[in-house]
Amino acid sequence: MSPFVEAFFDQATSTVTYVVHAGEGSACAVIDPVLDYDPKSGRTSTASAQRVVAFVRQHGLRVEWILETHAHADHLSAAPYLKQTLGGRTAIGENIRTVQGVFKGVFNLGADVQTDGRQFDHLFAADETFTIGSLTARALHVPGHTAADIAYQIEDAVFVGDTLFMPDVGSARCDFPGGDARMLYRSVHKLLALPAHTRLFMCHDYPPATREPQWQTTVAEQRRSNIHLHDGVSEEEFVAMRTARDRTLSMPMLILPAIQVNIRAGALPAAEDNGVRYLKIPLNAL
Repeated sequence: MSPFVEAFFDQATSTVTYVVHAGEGSACAVIDPVLDYDPKSGRTSTASAQRVVAFVRQHGLRVEWILETHAHADHLSAAPYLKQTLGGRTAIGENIRTVQGVFKGVFNLGADVQTDGRQFDHLFAADETFTIGSLTARALHVPGHTAADIAYQIEDAVFVGDTLFMPDVGSARCDFPGGDARMLYRSVHKLLALPAHTRLFMCHDYPPATREPQWQTTVAEQRRSNIHLHDGVSEEEFVAMRTARDRTLSMPMLILPAIQVNIRAGALPAAEDNGVRYLKIPLNAL
């Protein structure tokens, strides 16, 4: 079976959220939902997530899963809002525990933030299979960008998270804590060993000025044309390129607000005694 895939591109963060389903009235999964956040004012809103809600309701879909490919550094997750509004179980890869441990230290978070993944309803083991109604799915552990990245293979579609980008953009950075370019190379080659016709759906697109945002490609196209990882690029060549390129990159604008929220499965910090929630900004820590 080839699932239906509806994509929602968030211009502010270049993130793509997906709704994956088998047709009208079927079960569905939402992948990588975005909570809108204005870093200038500190205001959050659910405009992006409401587009997902409207689509799900319009087509009579039932949300079974709200899936995160990793703890994102470029946007805050809208998983709690979608769960409250539409239901479903939140899930991520089991190696989120490692990422939680690292960033609990970075943010000096208190005992209320546990590092055992309990904030999520389910933690996927590598290659664990699950279902979305009549659709069969598998969680593929694809570390490199972070230690916890998961790609979701749902029938003939794979949602690659931050591993590959569109062929003319290349690959994800590997310089965050726990990142590893050598691991990313091996993870990508796990994906590129899938059948050539397999549909690959990107988590982000940062398009050149010559084209509009895109997010769907195939294994064959990536193997032929990816500027960083096309057939013939060796592991050593990739590691050297990726390491040098990462040294030139600035941190994502929202990494500090996003990570401390996303390791909590998208939950915002508890309000303090004045009724206001606060995020922490560590100085000179990254």
